Amino acid sequence: MSTTAPVGTGPRPTIVLVGHGMVGQRFLEALAERGLTATHRVVVLCEEPRPAYDRVQLTSYFSGRTPEELSLTDMEFIEEHGIELHLGDPAETVDRAARKVTARSGLVVGYDTLVLATGSFPFVPPVPGKDAEGCFVYRTIEDLLAIEEYAKARATTGAVVGGGLLGLEAAGALQGLGLTTHIVEFAPRLMPVQVDEGGGAALLRTIENMGLTVHTGTGTQEVVTGDDGAVTGMKLSDGSTVATDLVVFSAGVRPRDQLARDCGLTVGERGGISVDDRCRTVSDPRVFAIGECALASDGRVYGLVAPGYEMAETAAAAIAADGTGPADASLPDASFTGADLSTKLKLLGVDVASFGDAHGAAADCLDVVYADSRSGTYKKLVIGPGGELLGGILVGDADAYGTLRAFTGSVPPIAPEQLVLPAGAGAPVQLGPSSLPDEAIICSCHNVTKGAIRGAVTEHACTTVPEVKKCTKAGTGCGSCVKVLGQLVTSELEASGVEVDKGLCGCFSQTREELYEIVLALRISSYQQLLDRYGREDARGGDGCEVCKPTVGSIVASLAPTIGAEGYVLGGEQAALQDTNDHFLANLQKNGSYSIVPRIPGGEITPEKLIVIGEVARDFGLYTKITGGQRIDMFGARVEQLPLIWARLVDAGFESGHAYGKSLRTVKSCVGQTWCRYGVQDSVRMAIDLELRYRGLRSPHKLKSAVSGCARECAEAQSKDFGIIATAAGWNLYVGGNGGATPRHADLLAQDLSDAELIRLIDRFLMFYIRTADRLERTSTWLERIPGGLDHVREVVVEDSLGICEELESLMAAHVAAYRDEWAETINDPEKLSRFVSFVNAPDTPDPVVGFVPERDQIKPDLPLLSIGSRPLEGSAQR
Repeated sequence: MSTTAPVGTGPRPTIVLVGHGMVGQRFLEALAERGLTATHRVVVLCEEPRPAYDRVQLTSYFSGRTPEELSLTDMEFIEEHGIELHLGDPAETVDRAARKVTARSGLVVGYDTLVLATGSFPFVPPVPGKDAEGCFVYRTIEDLLAIEEYAKARATTGAVVGGGLLGLEAAGALQGLGLTTHIVEFAPRLMPVQVDEGGGAALLRTIENMGLTVHTGTGTQEVVTGDDGAVTGMKLSDGSTVATDLVVFSAGVRPRDQLARDCGLTVGERGGISVDDRCRTVSDPRVFAIGECALASDGRVYGLVAPGYEMAETAAAAIAADGTGPADASLPDASFTGADLSTKLKLLGVDVASFGDAHGAAADCLDVVYADSRSGTYKKLVIGPGGELLGGILVGDADAYGTLRAFTGSVPPIAPEQLVLPAGAGAPVQLGPSSLPDEAIICSCHNVTKGAIRGAVTEHACTTVPEVKKCTKAGTGCGSCVKVLGQLVTSELEASGVEVDKGLCGCFSQTREELYEIVLALRISSYQQLLDRYGREDARGGDGCEVCKPTVGSIVASLAPTIGAEGYVLGGEQAALQDTNDHFLANLQKNGSYSIVPRIPGGEITPEKLIVIGEVARDFGLYTKITGGQRIDMFGARVEQLPLIWARLVDAGFESGHAYGKSLRTVKSCVGQTWCRYGVQDSVRMAIDLELRYRGLRSPHKLKSAVSGCARECAEAQSKDFGIIATAAGWNLYVGGNGGATPRHADLLAQDLSDAELIRLIDRFLMFYIRTADRLERTSTWLERIPGGLDHVREVVVEDSLGICEELESLMAAHVAAYRDEWAETINDPEKLSRFVSFVNAPDTPDPVVGFVPERDQIKPDLPLLSIGSRPLEGSAQR
């Protein structure tokens, strides 16, 4: 049974949007900005079961981001503007004569304006076996969920057909799932559209060093299946074969224009709905097409999000200009005649960027190239005959992308070779965003100029990056411009005579780094003394705040043996400075219980110790879970049970794993050469040595490490703050990696190190990070923020350019010598034990809100119990 909403039955004209991807959501926002949601009924027909999400960051799902975190849709926005959003109900037919759209559910919606944002579909080569079980495409969250499920259940090897942007992301996802991964690319190099031969070679070397196998210059001829119909391999056009259990097709996309074809709209010879410069279809003035489904007036289909956003804004402007919506002089009358195809991405942890005339197609242009095959860096700038910057390619190091792209079409103020040379290689001048002209585009996703950003600061009184983002939308797309955005905001504030307060908080005008130096130089071991002597005038004599207290507590703890401070974090004044988890040396969970993680150095554990953990978990009724750091987490302990549990564990030889602290967590390892036929060094021994050396080291943020026994990288060392990979000649040291919400591939700091050289460099690196990082700043962020980046860090910790390495080593030696287990310290001191109660005035009374219910033969928090305190009393007024 269908329901119909015909034209003319309502008081307002109707806009129907078919498709709710990133471009569709931007179109809705553009309608709202122009006031059209107040004057029009807006109906959205969405095929996917979820509203618009960030497809650009799709692969981050495999790094821990949930589908909800990927969402771009604020449902309050949808409700506030009265938008009728129909999920899982795509449009199936369009009757242009009657101006009606029929959805799969039978819903019929009449329209005054129809906007098609149907996107694209993955191209799957027409090869035998392409539809076999184990074959997938890589386009939606549902695709990723299916790949993940199949990979975990049935696959050990995966192959990606296509070595472009999405293909490399898919390959990274398969490797992240633990699969041996192959990439098959028909072109002679990876990413053939974005990079040239030199860039492709640099990218190939880096990716192969990560353990992926790349096949270029060959295509897929057949997907081979077994008797059960599932994938077992692939035949390639060069006669070779690839054994694989799973195939992901990522060989490009095609405009999704079938709905337009079926209703008689004009489409291009190679696909795409033909539109004019207002994104209005050439066949019907009441129908628009935007995003990847549209063939723009310049004859191109654009597959990037930035052009799609521009088309969305253009269509909204055209609809408003039809006279049915209110005019807004602050919003320009837009047109779309083409777009900048510049891109910056991090693929498999490698920065890859291209902008402007990257391949040097212009007449009489010249190339300026810097290549370092050792570090996997390739930079090429295309320079016109008049010295103007026409374009470029950056692989391995794309930090300058935002500035260089903004200079495209103009003559940079410094010589081209100085733009590509790395720090320390004869590049005395750094080109900053302050030298850009006002008309330079800083955010290509939303077409925001430097002048607009400056205006947000000077005319709209924005003083922070979030405020400028909200005012201009700059930095809210792909995010590649955020670094430049921050630099511009700071420089504009300073140029306006506004003093930029870089202090830690309202209590201290100094940065964390400056406070560290004060504490170290003056041997200040008391927070109150530091606040009274060096705090802001109005903060002296006060109690401090939740920002500076744990920060100073961490600084004092990391320097405790050197400055003569109490090493126990809950001793004396230190106890009042700690964050929630440190207060009880355990991780607070959502129902008020705590989790306990004993240290298991290198992930190596004896059967006897495993039995102890099992007995403790059983006796105290704890939920047990294997962690990603090769440890065992026990959940559900009440605060008064913590010392009892620790006593059992300490008696068996365990100690605190510091899962609660901003300190070293784990040093993962593979089994290395002792057991594995591929191992070239004893990775377990090294992991144990490192974990026991750096245990308890307090730092600005948590620290994670791993040691892999060979280049196959089973311990995932390159996603850690400091990671070690064995070589035949010793150890390679990588730093600044992160596998969390913002993944970053670690950078190679030094290679082929002996055991002693490796430990010495790690000592220096960690103490230099602790010395100079900001509060709650991971090594990955610190490495990108610190002036000079990796090159500067290498100069300091490897070459001793500042002459401080002896001091850094001495500070680490003091930490190692003074280490004491916090659990053992606590259970052996009755005074320290007194804090471990739920109620100070009733120490024997457990917290009644901490309850559990059974699930899968274990326990889970009884969440309804937590709401008891917030339930209204019977007969009370309901608000």
